Amino acid sequence: MSAYRDGDAVVVLMPARFSVAEEREWVRRMVTRLERRDVRRRPSDAGLEHRAAELSRRYLDGRAVPASVRWVDNQHARWGSCSVDDSAIRLSRRLQGMPPWVLDYVLLHELAHLLVPGHGSDFWQLVSRFPRCERARGYLAGVSDVKGLHWNDDDGS
Repeated sequence: MSAYRDGDAVVVLMPARFSVAEEREWVRRMVTRLERRDVRRRPSDAGLEHRAAELSRRYLDGRAVPASVRWVDNQHARWGSCSVDDSAIRLSRRLQGMPPWVLDYVLLHELAHLLVPGHGSDFWQLVSRFPRCERARGYLAGVSDVKGLHWNDDDGS
């Protein structure tokens, strides 16, 4: 059995031999599983702030404290941005639905900018504390290539 989203609809695939009661029970279970996965892959702005605080604590000794973290729709060439002046982090909605470790990488990348503005070696030392750093960069590079984006992680996330 499986469940997935098709636009606003949820599609649940199950054996035809199920009774109506079994179908109802399995639809309920599969929708619950899908919603749990969605929370990890599509957190609210408050969820992003909570995740950023956890990543800062775990990888940056709690030193990076953003004033805000939120989703935005206007980032077409970047996955995220950080305004050092007001400590605001913005993440492109295009990240929604990607694996949680990819979102964590982008968040950590932007958090590191609160401590080091550029992309020098001191910046990458901080970001490389994330265990899936290279994997996430490769994932984003692949997505960028498929979508025809000219993304370069050294120029900006």
